[in-house]
Amino acid sequence: MSALFHTRITELFGIHLPVVASGLQWLSTAEYVAAAAHAGLIGFITAASFAELDDLRAEIRRCAELAEGKPWGVNISMLPKLAKGDRVDAVVDLVCAEGVHFVETAGRNPEPYLPRLHAAGIKVLHKVPTVRHARSAQAAGVDAITVVGAECGGHPGTELIGTMVQAAIAARDITVPLIAAGGIATGAQLVAALALGADGAAIGTRFLVAEEIWAHADYKARLVAAQETDTTLVMASLRNTLRALRNQTTDTVQQIERDVGGDLDALMPHIAGRIGRRAYETGNADLGVLSVGQSVAFADRIEPLADIVNRLEAEARAAVARLQRLTAI
Repeated sequence: MSALFHTRITELFGIHLPVVASGLQWLSTAEYVAAAAHAGLIGFITAASFAELDDLRAEIRRCAELAEGKPWGVNISMLPKLAKGDRVDAVVDLVCAEGVHFVETAGRNPEPYLPRLHAAGIKVLHKVPTVRHARSAQAAGVDAITVVGAECGGHPGTELIGTMVQAAIAARDITVPLIAAGGIATGAQLVAALALGADGAAIGTRFLVAEEIWAHADYKARLVAAQETDTTLVMASLRNTLRALRNQTTDTVQQIERDVGGDLDALMPHIAGRIGRRAYETGNADLGVLSVGQSVAFADRIEPLADIVNRLEAEARAAVARLQRLTAI
């Protein structure tokens, strides 16, 4: 089937649809990222999912084999401030050495790492929660920018600007290729993002029910049953706001935040990433703070990623056709 859209994002990454399958902590493995590549998108292995660099190296090589020459990349998430034990430098050296072509960064400004990445021929997509951060990333020299709105799973920032407003403002100010994210899960929403001035969209939550995601079937079933009202915000007391699936853990975290505020020692037994990983392993979705966006409402069945993407493209074609019927000129 011929491509429906040609944008700066399809051109930058060499993909069929202008859609980025953003890195998902613990879940963006070689199988999932390669499936995204074969479905005509670009996905990113999450480097933070691998405690050992040798394991990350093995996953990168496995993805290269599975993707069979189609585009994919590595997600490098950085803490907002440089902390003891930070290994971003080592991960950057690794992706450069392994011949990775694309990197998705998030967290603090990636400017210190751009010379090395660009010297290795790597294109850098940086994810930000505000247009202000997007301007800084553009000035630093990134190749493309994702701006997330308040509806997104994971970290929407502290200002919580909705995607419709965020994307439209970003499109006025940002001149590099722009991706809109937050609550986007259908083809019609992709068309809307393009109409707002973005060059593509990032999707995470909608893809959590893909068969290639290794998480337990019971966890995916919980997502299929969820509605748009089944997410909540936690960790605002730490200035690290996170949108997650509403469950027993988020109830507990919110109570702690009401009682004692941003006490990291009190919160850590509930928000530690290893607890969320156990939820994915066991299917117990009441465990941990599980990043899920409001677009979980559209995660209606468990199926191969290619089938989800085919439906998304069909929806986009239908949306474009509808707009053409509505056009008076």
